[in-house]
Amino acid sequence: MTTSFRSPAGVATVFSTDQKIRVGNIHSLRSSRTVFLGRNVFGGVHSLPPSSSSSSSIKAISTPAKPEAAKPTKRSKVEIIKENSNFIRYPLNEELLTESPNVNESAVQLIKFHGSYQQYNREERGGRSYSFMLRTKNPSGKVPNQLYLTMDDLADEFGIGTLRLTTRQTFQLHGVLKQNLKTVMSSIIKNMGSTLGACGDLNRNVLAPAAPYAKRDYLFAQETADNIAALLSPQSGFYYDMWVDGEQFMTAEAPEVVEARNDNSHGTNFVDSPEPIYGTQFLPRKFKIAVTVPTDNSVDLLTNDIGVVVVSDENGEPQGFNIYVGGGMGRTHRMESTFARIAEPLGYVPKEDILYAVKAIVVTQREHGRRDDRKYSRMKYLLSSWGIEKFRDVVEQYYGKKFEPPRDLPEWEFKSYLGWHEQGDGAWFCGLHVDSGRVGGNMKKTLREVIEKYRLDVRITPNQNIVLCDIKSEWKRSITTVLAQAGLLQPEFVDPLNQTAMACPAFPLCPLAITEAERGIPSILKRVRAMFEKVGLEYDESVVVRVTGCPNGCARPYMAEVGLVGDGPNSYQVWLGGTPNQTQIARAFMDKVKIQDLEKVFEPLFYNWKLGRQAKESFGEFTTRMGFEKLKELISAYEGSPQ
Repeated sequence: MTTSFRSPAGVATVFSTDQKIRVGNIHSLRSSRTVFLGRNVFGGVHSLPPSSSSSSSIKAISTPAKPEAAKPTKRSKVEIIKENSNFIRYPLNEELLTESPNVNESAVQLIKFHGSYQQYNREERGGRSYSFMLRTKNPSGKVPNQLYLTMDDLADEFGIGTLRLTTRQTFQLHGVLKQNLKTVMSSIIKNMGSTLGACGDLNRNVLAPAAPYAKRDYLFAQETADNIAALLSPQSGFYYDMWVDGEQFMTAEAPEVVEARNDNSHGTNFVDSPEPIYGTQFLPRKFKIAVTVPTDNSVDLLTNDIGVVVVSDENGEPQGFNIYVGGGMGRTHRMESTFARIAEPLGYVPKEDILYAVKAIVVTQREHGRRDDRKYSRMKYLLSSWGIEKFRDVVEQYYGKKFEPPRDLPEWEFKSYLGWHEQGDGAWFCGLHVDSGRVGGNMKKTLREVIEKYRLDVRITPNQNIVLCDIKSEWKRSITTVLAQAGLLQPEFVDPLNQTAMACPAFPLCPLAITEAERGIPSILKRVRAMFEKVGLEYDESVVVRVTGCPNGCARPYMAEVGLVGDGPNSYQVWLGGTPNQTQIARAFMDKVKIQDLEKVFEPLFYNWKLGRQAKESFGEFTTRMGFEKLKELISAYEGSPQ
């Protein structure tokens, strides 16, 4: 027998009434101890009603306000796993107690919500050595001093000896064994960190410019990112139950966050549910949000499900936000029904309404995003299917207001924040380039020494670099010297190609990788530089190169001027046409280009760009203007550049 309930917005949730769901007593949904950490940065306060009896048990389904019969709809396997999980607990809680080095298929899906992926070394023969990758959640890329030192220690003691800075301003820690997961997770939690929601079908890390400027718009953007992260943080306590035995490390939330989360005046919430916004099913897929200020596109704004831009008055006082919706990078090779997409304008809201507007967009995706086929579950497919007008109409029902027309904004620029900059409060910050975000060896040792000696907080950029914050003027010279000795150079000594390049980890640990990315990009960039020199391009000229080992697009290759997307052993699909300020999506140019044949494709293009470009025309703009048929003709006719 099956029973179906409708959510507050009328979408049916179907479950079996005779299904046996293994859960603990109701205390499993309530934290037994609380530790207070201060102002919210990493997630929300998780408050739950007290239990009435230690022997009471609950079902893993929250009952929405108005039960109503409905016809069952097809759902993916992951949707069933989520529904039966007792809010992302079972069977992960049991799998973690076994002696096996890995967890089962259901637990693999659930541990993502806790911020971890199960992996194995794909280059090993004769068996699988399982380990886990942990990803932190750092809104605006903020990393307190204590957390950085903790992550540095954990990488040496329980990881593979390196830290990785991600394209979403977080850390990734690779190589953690299952028996060490609880030790590592609890260490992160107890040292001002979190991995909650860094993976899984919910809001991921909220991006914001990493620059610690003491400017009203930058500070407001970062505060807004913190508040959105808190608003959309899971509330049912599963994370703390699993890793610190229910001891909740709570942080004070802004009153407007609590008010926005609890508001149900437009039918957004599940009534009396431990997860008022997410319910038992959470979202159909991952959800990405970025906040920034006008001109600053360090966050790749248009690649996010929601892009939020601070709009200020003539005195620099923030007044509201432009909102963009529907970006997303993932796709599948040879399936034209899957695609990368950039966000489009939704409208403008006054600053006091931003949390309600974001919540309304998330709920629209929760209720109407596809749950039958995960390839089409991102919000970009809902936008593409409905169109922006219908999408706006539905969001406005949950928001309770009409969106105003978006405000005019100046042109976007990519900002790396490398080098020394004044913060505006008497201190300095220093942005350091890290190839592919991989911190290891002497670089890791030196960064640790500097951060520990001067008690610096740091920030991670969306371009996989690191920013040292709050540096006194008298420290600059000695810090510069020490960093340079470890290869952490000022930007004038870093090849411009490297400054904008990105790559995903790919082999050997990513299970989705088809070919190399992080390990291959150093050689690729050297070859691009050699081609530049051969055709007569200057050293300070550059193109944005991004490489991924599969079409999922973790390093956002579809926004690059040159995107290389793994499509076979040692081969790439070539994408062209992105722009240096990341405002135009690239298009697929060639398939199955072998790594050894890159010069045959790119040397003719670089040569003709040098000869035929218009004033200040970037390589991406040149390839778009010329058209792909003409570019292929140029490649075929190329006989080598004259000396």
